[in-house]
Amino acid sequence: MPSGASWLSVSVVICCFTEARWELLLHGLASVQSQTLRPEQLVVVVDHNEDLYRRLGLYRRLTGALLGVEVVENSGPPGLSGARNTGVKAATGDIVAFLDDDAEAAPDWLARLVVLYDDPDVLAVGGRVEPVWESGRPAHFPEELDWIVGCTYKGLPRVAAQVRNVIGANMSFRSDVFERVGGFNASLGRQGDRPLGCEETELCLRASMGSPGTRVVYEPAAVVRHHVPATRGTLRYMLSRAWSEGVSKAEVTRLLGRSQILGPERRYVRRVLPRAVLAGLRSCGRDGDVGGLARAGVILAVLAVTAIGYLQSLWQSSSSPVRASGSVLYRLIRDNSGGKPSD
Repeated sequence: MPSGASWLSVSVVICCFTEARWELLLHGLASVQSQTLRPEQLVVVVDHNEDLYRRLGLYRRLTGALLGVEVVENSGPPGLSGARNTGVKAATGDIVAFLDDDAEAAPDWLARLVVLYDDPDVLAVGGRVEPVWESGRPAHFPEELDWIVGCTYKGLPRVAAQVRNVIGANMSFRSDVFERVGGFNASLGRQGDRPLGCEETELCLRASMGSPGTRVVYEPAAVVRHHVPATRGTLRYMLSRAWSEGVSKAEVTRLLGRSQILGPERRYVRRVLPRAVLAGLRSCGRDGDVGGLARAGVILAVLAVTAIGYLQSLWQSSSSPVRASGSVLYRLIRDNSGGKPSD
C-alpha cells in the first residue's frame, strides 16, 4: 500500500472507564501494538476509576504486556470529552488517533489513516467501524441505523471521501487542530446520566470553520471492529439512543448557531431512510420476511423520536434553562430501557 505520510509520528489514545470491558480493552491494546505502522506513543486514559487505574498498573508490572504504554488518569471533568482531552495533552505525535476501549483495529488501520495526511489540507481522518454483534444482528436492526451503536451505517461513502465529521470509535486529527481550536467540548459527550454525544461532530465543525479550505476525510479502508452487546440491539435501547441523538444535534446547533450544519442528516433522511423502508416492505411482501416489516417500522420510530428530541431540546433551550436531558419523554424512554443511554 502507499507509504504517503508515514514519516508523521502518531499517538494513539484509548479512553476507558469500566472494568467490565477489561478483556475488550486488552484486545484493543494488542491490536494497536501490532500495527504495520507502529505508533510513536500509546496512551490509555482512565476516566475517574481508581480500581481500573490500579488494575492496569498491576497488570503491566506482572505481565509486561503493557510495556511502553502510558496509563494516565483523566485530569479533566468526568466523561469521554474530558478523558479525550487528557489524552490529547499527553500526546506527542503529529497525529492523534483515537480508538474506543471496546474496539479492535485491523493491522493496517493506522497506515490507512495516516497516508491521507500527505495532503496538507486534511485536518482529520476517520475510518470504518464494523459492528461485532455479541448475539448476532437482530432481525429488526437495519444497517442504516448502525450509528445507534457507534458504527458505520449504510449510506456513508464506499471510497475515501470528504465528510462533515468522523466517527468517535475510529478517528484521528492533526495535533495542531487542538492547538488552534481547543479540545473536545466538555458540555457534550457521555457523562453520568446526560444523554449528550456528538462531541467529535462539534470539534470537526469548529475546526473546519476555523480553517476554511481544509477537509475532514472518511477512509473506509481504515477498519476497526466494534463490540456491540446484545442489550444494545433492543428497541428500547434504540429509541433511547435516538432521543439522545436528537438532543445532541440540537446542542451542537445551539453551540455553533448554524442550522445548515445538519445537511448530512437531511440528505440521510431524504435519500437513505426512504430506500431502507421500501426495502424492508418489499422483503416482507416478496419473501414473507417479517423482519423486513419490523426494520421498516423501527426506522420510522427512530426517525420520529430523534426529531422530537431535537425539536423539544431546541424549544427548551430557547424558552427555559431546563436541560433537554431532564424532559419527561427522555426519562420515560430511559426508565423503560432499564438504564441510561450510553455510547
